[in-house]
Amino acid sequence: MSGGYTQAMARVIEQLGRLPGIGARSAERIAFHLLKAPSPEAMALAEAIGDLKTKTRSCSRCYNLTEQDPCSICSDPRRDQRIICVVEQPKDLISIESTGMYHGVYHVLMGHLAPLEGVEPTDLTIEQLLHRVENEGVREVILATNPTMEGDGTALHIASSLAAMGSTDVKVTRLARGLPSGSQLEYANRSMLVDALSGRQKMD
Repeated sequence: MSGGYTQAMARVIEQLGRLPGIGARSAERIAFHLLKAPSPEAMALAEAIGDLKTKTRSCSRCYNLTEQDPCSICSDPRRDQRIICVVEQPKDLISIESTGMYHGVYHVLMGHLAPLEGVEPTDLTIEQLLHRVENEGVREVILATNPTMEGDGTALHIASSLAAMGSTDVKVTRLARGLPSGSQLEYANRSMLVDALSGRQKMD
């Protein structure tokens, strides 16, 4: 891209245009906003992006995004370490946390099973979850994957894997269908998530 832009401006517009939901026009408007903004404001954004890439990592226990390891949820002594809520992505964890009614810990799969797209069980953190259940005295696993075909398939695979471990002391539950089928957790409102958590059902 040139069009009379300086090389620096063209680079910023090009990089912004690569972001999801940002078209060429939006990228241009954002670039000009950054150019006109006070230097401290623009540099604060650059510093925040740098910190995001250098300081944010996955918790070695639950795989949630964190700046400390283990994360603040895993290391919170007030949390019930015997209940694990399994979610697909960190943003799903945030949605459930916003309800204020869940006080266990989490496990983030970092996706869902999608064989047609080449996403197999080994591409997720399922083995790590099974290891936690086997070694951490877990009494309940809440499968809070999204109520989609892929999410349901992932939940069934995990339930089958847990059953194959032969542990009869672990209850496996699924969020109640207060969540519309085919929806995403991140778009559910607080009351829907509260109902889904409180009405979770045992997996057969």
